[in-house]
Amino acid sequence: MEKFSTILFVSLLFGAMASHAQTDQPKGPWNNHKAAVVLTYDDALNVHLDNVVPALDAAGIKGTFYVPGNALALVERMDEWRDIARSGHELGNHTLFHPCDGSLPGREWVSADQDLSTYSFSQLTEEIRVANAFLKAIDGKDQRTFAYTCGDKVAEDSSFVEAISGWFTAARDVVYRIEKQGEINRMEVGSFVAMNHTGEELIAQVEKVREEGGLLVFLFHGVGGEHNMNVSLEAHNKLVEYLQVHEDEVWVAPLVEVAEYF
Repeated sequence: MEKFSTILFVSLLFGAMASHAQTDQPKGPWNNHKAAVVLTYDDALNVHLDNVVPALDAAGIKGTFYVPGNALALVERMDEWRDIARSGHELGNHTLFHPCDGSLPGREWVSADQDLSTYSFSQLTEEIRVANAFLKAIDGKDQRTFAYTCGDKVAEDSSFVEAISGWFTAARDVVYRIEKQGEINRMEVGSFVAMNHTGEELIAQVEKVREEGGLLVFLFHGVGGEHNMNVSLEAHNKLVEYLQVHEDEVWVAPLVEVAEYF
């Protein structure tokens, strides 16, 4: 009887260990999907709250919104941004004042007080750190991602990528590429910049990532207006509808969640 009890105990112990091991196993590629897509929206525009969020929520999709601290639509509609964060959308860090390097060609539009070429290294990193604290005051979250303003990564002639890497789960770049699991630099995640594309052209990008089994990050600004880098609401919603139809194959989630599968 004692021998039987010992055998039974050992069997139960190994069974429990096996069950625990199974639950601890990481999920398959891209949360058990063939590919992954992240929808990101820059600059905290009114159209993001008015056009984008209703379309995403209706499809059961959550996105990442990169929010500069000085965005007028953020200041004037703070409660709505807080609400979308509570519902599962990510509020990503896009600095406090959206500085860009005004010394580069085609950057004549950059104002003097937001010219990254005149920032000190510590000024830029401090601005990013304070923006994190500001966003936490809105959504209460400690984990989020970052998006480089205008894709710029240098302040005072030095890259600040490594200096901020400990503050973020990942950071979105503006260089186009379909990312491959296991090969991703989490602080320079590629993206597809959407501007004047049709719905069919946006969908074609998803079809490509479905075939390759990777990750594609979309970068939107205006959706139905409010920004010179714009796509029509119709084109955007065609993409969203396509993603909803193919949700069994393509996982769509905020970048902060998808980064767990890098």
